[in-house]
Amino acid sequence: MPELLAELKQLMIEGLNLEEVDPEDIEADAPLFGDGLGLDSIDALEIAVLLDRKYGVKISSGDDRNPAIFASLRSLAEFVESNRTRS
Repeated sequence: MPELLAELKQLMIEGLNLEEVDPEDIEADAPLFGDGLGLDSIDALEIAVLLDRKYGVKISSGDDRNPAIFASLRSLAEFVESNRTRS
């Protein structure tokens, strides 16, 4: 999973244009929203699109699991790992 965490960090930095964020700035267990990385609901939608394109992972905006899926980079990676249809 360390490789997937690194991939997701880079994907988020590039896909969300986080110009002043380096991969080492993103802690695996820190919150992605609010006081953590500071992402918002629009970023969540963009991440969902990026994950669909790269890994074939489908995340619906109405999914009750979204707060848990997007809680941290690690929870997102675990979801991708168990639901991906592409490498």
